[in-house]
Amino acid sequence: MTATRRLVLLRHGLTDWNAERRYQGQADVGLNETGVLQAKAAAVALVDYDVRLLWSSDLGRARSTAEELVAMTGLPPAYDARLREVHVGEISGLTHSEVLERFGPGPHDYGRHGGESEEQLGARVRAALEDAAAALGAGETGVVVSHGHALRTGLGAFLGWPAEVVATLGPLGNCGWIELVERATAPGGSVAWRLAAYNRVAPIS
Repeated sequence: MTATRRLVLLRHGLTDWNAERRYQGQADVGLNETGVLQAKAAAVALVDYDVRLLWSSDLGRARSTAEELVAMTGLPPAYDARLREVHVGEISGLTHSEVLERFGPGPHDYGRHGGESEEQLGARVRAALEDAAAALGAGETGVVVSHGHALRTGLGAFLGWPAEVVATLGPLGNCGWIELVERATAPGGSVAWRLAAYNRVAPIS
């Protein structure tokens, strides 16, 4: 039997904009002090997974989160723009209350505000996850560092879930992670993936 591969999808640590409930989108906002501590704690927890592959969004908050795992593993990270957060267009920089006042309650179609639709987001993140999965050898674990909305939507697209099912998932916490493991659909048949864990978080001391 082929050894099981695993993908860990890790959200970046906390930023000041997260703390202020401000929409970031693709604005390149860095981690704050708490976010750095969260990234360090996640790296300590994930190093036990014997990680062999590390991919990351190229935005600063994701890169800084990935770099904590680099320090623990020595792995060379691959930075991929397809793993960036959803482009929120004119909503970028606004707080949740400001968006509610201007545009009404969500969920919002960012494509109508100069950004990306859910379909566009899902397609680009799914493509990156498929490439990361294909790069794993038998029994290997890979970590993909990205963003909350991108990971939730990309997860659904990767697993082939309908939008109504994806909408039932709660928000992914800062430095919370998702675990996906492969499964054989039939003896000697094709390989699919299943959700093994959602929103695991390593506590900071």
